[in-house]
Amino acid sequence: MANQLITPAWITNTTIKWLVNSSAFVGNINTDYNDQFAKAGAKVGTTINVRKPVRATVRSGATANLQDINETQTPITIEPEFGIDWQFTDFDNTLSVDKFEDRYCKPFGSQLAAELDLRIGQRFYRAIANHSGVPGTGPNSAVAALNAAVLLDNNSCPRDGNTRKLALNPLANAAMVGGMTGFFNDQRKVSDQFKSGMMSVDTLGMDFQMSQNLPTHTPGAQGGTPIVNGAAQGLVNAGTTDNPYSATTALVTSGWTAAVAQRLNVGDVMTIAGVFAVNLVTKQTLNVLQQFVVTAAASSDVGGNLTAVISPGIVAGGSYQNVSARPAAGAVITIISGAAGAFVPQNILYHPDAFTMVTVPMDVPGGMDMAHQSTYEGVSLRFVRGFDILNNKRISRFDILAGYGALRPEWAVRLPS
Repeated sequence: MANQLITPAWITNTTIKWLVNSSAFVGNINTDYNDQFAKAGAKVGTTINVRKPVRATVRSGATANLQDINETQTPITIEPEFGIDWQFTDFDNTLSVDKFEDRYCKPFGSQLAAELDLRIGQRFYRAIANHSGVPGTGPNSAVAALNAAVLLDNNSCPRDGNTRKLALNPLANAAMVGGMTGFFNDQRKVSDQFKSGMMSVDTLGMDFQMSQNLPTHTPGAQGGTPIVNGAAQGLVNAGTTDNPYSATTALVTSGWTAAVAQRLNVGDVMTIAGVFAVNLVTKQTLNVLQQFVVTAAASSDVGGNLTAVISPGIVAGGSYQNVSARPAAGAVITIISGAAGAFVPQNILYHPDAFTMVTVPMDVPGGMDMAHQSTYEGVSLRFVRGFDILNNKRISRFDILAGYGALRPEWAVRLPS
């Protein structure tokens, strides 16, 4: 059998497979919009706006109840490329395929996967308002996972062929394995968990993934007894031309400890007394308070006043209704994402369509010793190598050009550790 040659296509394809198979997110989230970018003769620039599914109210009776269609969009913006650069001698270039894979493709693919996991997790957890569990405790049982799944069900997240994914950090993974080893009847899964130390995939209607690169959250300074300052905040009946849906609400509050920087951090989660969640399809009021995530850092003034920009936007009626009622003046605000300044690891349960990542095929330069662009499982990776004649070295680089978007953040849940 002839020896396999180290070609640019082999290097790129081998590395990208290590990348995809080493990641908790890559390969598990939506990549349907990759082909919208970098189309020959029809390039759209660095941003596209993806339409979200429209919502409507249901008529009762025979008489038509005409309603406006108010479409909402999510922007996906391509960020500057990132990658890994290295050099090696002609001696290294004579390595066998197996040694080249072990020395370069495998570690670099794993490093790129770790970087993508970190970038994806950091961006997306800050968009997730759903919060299940108690910071400092961590998910460690079937009940913890199933309680998080309830929030997805409450937000009309489908139970379809796209299995929900639960990304766990190493400590949470260990706790789940320990807490659930006696839960399953399938002895093969129990055996696999003991042997690998990993949660079995496809359990409780979820695929479990372990990642060392999940984000952590540091809550803001908080302090005081925050309340809503003024009634009738938010929208009464969103979904019409005159009253379009807004993804955020600038909530005017008071009662905070006076004049402290970063009173609220991006990613802090709050509830408001008396503001309950509703089923997004039927509009039926649920028995849980609606959760809101802070999208812009905010500080209190000398009087303890603070305007918090929160998502989802408060909508008390119409096709985009998401709460039972707008908050009353004086309604108490509770921060549930952790104590001030704490270090709170974030595990994430999500449907693949909650988020999207696009990676754009990059131009392959001419005049190189080696150059190749590959796409695997929706991820594009470019490899380029040139020769340094003065030092007899091969200078190489991997590049990824990527963008990210939260399509349906309500289809994801944060499980703090």
